[in-house]
Amino acid sequence: MSDKTFDPVTLDIIQNALEAVADEMFAAQRKTSMSAIIYEVLDMGTGICDAKGEIASSGAGIPAFVGVLDKAVKRILEKHPAETIAPGDLFASNDPYWGGVTHLNDMILAMPVFSEGRIVAWTANIAHWNDVGGMVPGSMSSDATSIFQEGVRIPAVKLVNAGVPNEAVFDILYVNSRLPDYLRGDLWAGIAGARIGERRILELVEKYGTETFEAALADFMELGERRARAALKTLPKGIFHFTEEQDDGAIHKVTVEITDDEFVIDLTDNPKQSGSKNSSREGVEISAQLAFKAVTDTQAPGNGGFFKPLRVVTKPGTIFHVVEPGALGYYSEVEIRLFDLILRCLAPHLPGLVPAGNFASICGTVVGGPHPDHGRHYTIVEPQLGGWGAWRGHDGNSAIFSGFHGDTFNCPAEVAEARYGLAVDQMALNPEAGGEGAWRGGKGINVHYRVRADNNFLSIGYTRSRMPPWGVDGGLDGSPNYVEVLRPGKAPERYSFGTDIPLNTDDIVKVVTGNGGGFGNPAERDAAAIADDLKNGYLTAERAAEIYGYSAEAAG
Repeated sequence: MSDKTFDPVTLDIIQNALEAVADEMFAAQRKTSMSAIIYEVLDMGTGICDAKGEIASSGAGIPAFVGVLDKAVKRILEKHPAETIAPGDLFASNDPYWGGVTHLNDMILAMPVFSEGRIVAWTANIAHWNDVGGMVPGSMSSDATSIFQEGVRIPAVKLVNAGVPNEAVFDILYVNSRLPDYLRGDLWAGIAGARIGERRILELVEKYGTETFEAALADFMELGERRARAALKTLPKGIFHFTEEQDDGAIHKVTVEITDDEFVIDLTDNPKQSGSKNSSREGVEISAQLAFKAVTDTQAPGNGGFFKPLRVVTKPGTIFHVVEPGALGYYSEVEIRLFDLILRCLAPHLPGLVPAGNFASICGTVVGGPHPDHGRHYTIVEPQLGGWGAWRGHDGNSAIFSGFHGDTFNCPAEVAEARYGLAVDQMALNPEAGGEGAWRGGKGINVHYRVRADNNFLSIGYTRSRMPPWGVDGGLDGSPNYVEVLRPGKAPERYSFGTDIPLNTDDIVKVVTGNGGGFGNPAERDAAAIADDLKNGYLTAERAAEIYGYSAEAAG
């Protein structure tokens, strides 16, 4: 960039326009996708990167997904030098060892934007595809020990060459999926989103000029870095440690060092990689970025400049830095545990910032098989809602996604019943005890899916199934996440992880997600709040007497 002076108002207009472009990309992809996991749940993300791959702006969707896009573009540029890339090219990557970052179900599409013969930006998106092959329908197996068991791998390849689709790669994708029609629709929706972004950026470049556009991106990055460094100076300085036991008995450890200039997260002393519950090094960086943002400046732009003071240290071959050919189907449960771990580490040193524990799991639920109405294979992929922890002065929120999962929604019962071979017999809050306090934790959910055909299957991955959400300052712990399979005339079968569990007609998949942890001594809860909980069904009279010493009769 030259030494030319630019009008700051113009730069601000361009920066805000880029946010609008990312939102339009999101809307275009959502409205044209085939799968409810994308258009209803919004298991997707969109963003714009600068020429070097640094994230510049983002649309709605999963925060952790937005953090994938810059890392994917940087890997694409490593494999495909800029001089080999042409206008109209479009790249695809789902391989965590080649810039895919997460797991094989999540496909990233990235498109360069050219002006004056050079790349000035990238448009990119990511979305969860219901089936990309592998050893089980849905492509997510808790039994997998190798990525080769999890589906087709697309290692940062050129999907479209100068505007011409590479039909060979398209065919490879289609033939490897049990749901090729859905995959085709979701793929072209992603391409449409990337192309809409390119079109809008070119309009900005034409209006303001290439040099001014590039200056706006650079200025935005500098703003992000200034805000981050200013916030960093307000944090307590020192070296902080925290360990947390996991459901399987493993111990996760984190060390956070905060100085005036750097925020270092050290994860070297952690368990070896194992099964399908591993994260890529880049995925761990995303968890660290989310935690860093939460404790510094939540209102600042979350762009590449903002994360410059953050440094993450990992050890290859561990769950936080998987090496090939390790499996990553349930990477999300590793990353969400890390997000909790970092915040819990800092909670004692940042009073009032971190609430009590929440259900903190994606609670991935995959059900599929032959559709009872037409016999074609279907697969429903559902993350689940749950209860959040209380904090001083406030009860926890009920039935929303974890903070890691972000700005997403559950699939409405009517859509699930219309599109999939299931009936939704119940969608209610979790009535179980747990999370009581001066302020109580929010409620999880209790949902019943009834299977309508034989030879269906269930695959799930739930953490916080043994170690419940934690209470704070005398508040009680919340309740765990789990699934029960209820078969007519048989005892319930309880699961937290399971792959290809057989289901037949009239079997019930009972999904129960945790109630959040409570805050403060239950003896200090306001009597009117207890009465409201009783009236609204959040609390039974027996539990009110046991925990709060409350009697409705005595209270009049």
